[in-house]
Amino acid sequence: MQLVVARIGRAHGIKGEVTVEVRTDEPELRLGPGAVLATEPAATGPLTIETGRVHSGRLLLRFEGVRDRTAAEALRNTLLIAEVDPAELPEEEDEFYDHQLMDLDVVLADGTVIGRITEITHLPSQDLFIVERPDGSEVMIPFVEEIVTEIDLEEQRAVISPPPGLIDDNEAVVASERDAGSEGAGAPPASGEAPGGAKRGDA
Repeated sequence: MQLVVARIGRAHGIKGEVTVEVRTDEPELRLGPGAVLATEPAATGPLTIETGRVHSGRLLLRFEGVRDRTAAEALRNTLLIAEVDPAELPEEEDEFYDHQLMDLDVVLADGTVIGRITEITHLPSQDLFIVERPDGSEVMIPFVEEIVTEIDLEEQRAVISPPPGLIDDNEAVVASERDAGSEGAGAPPASGEAPGGAKRGDA
């Protein structure tokens, strides 16, 4: 399976280095020297990483055969794509690749179906599941342990314990929340681009 792990930014200096926007939680594994990456557009690659270093908080890469600023600038906005075993799991506990979470059924602890994960949005503070409801509407679920209590990849489901107001009360699945007399604001708006994986955080 192919995953986008970075996007090439502007050239840095005159010796062929480029800045990269990292889109993986494992840059040391995916973007280390010797890594061979496919590209989008495909005609630009494959590219082999020759060196990498961090400068002023940004990752700088140099690719084999790219020796000057002109060649480096020609790579701008190219996506770097790594081949990943679909069965591979991230090293950290409670961390998952986006493709493992996509299309999971989202259910309550009693098995009531809330919907299906159709998108994952990565924000600086936390990750969000975009969940499509049976009626076609969408709800945003923060990927934090207080709300997403279980990820079961074998059963292809995410079990949630939503706080009052997170899920609207238009359907019977949230009748218990209405009975509790709780109403609240909806989830925060989603924005940002997706890196390689999602990690369950603390609320």
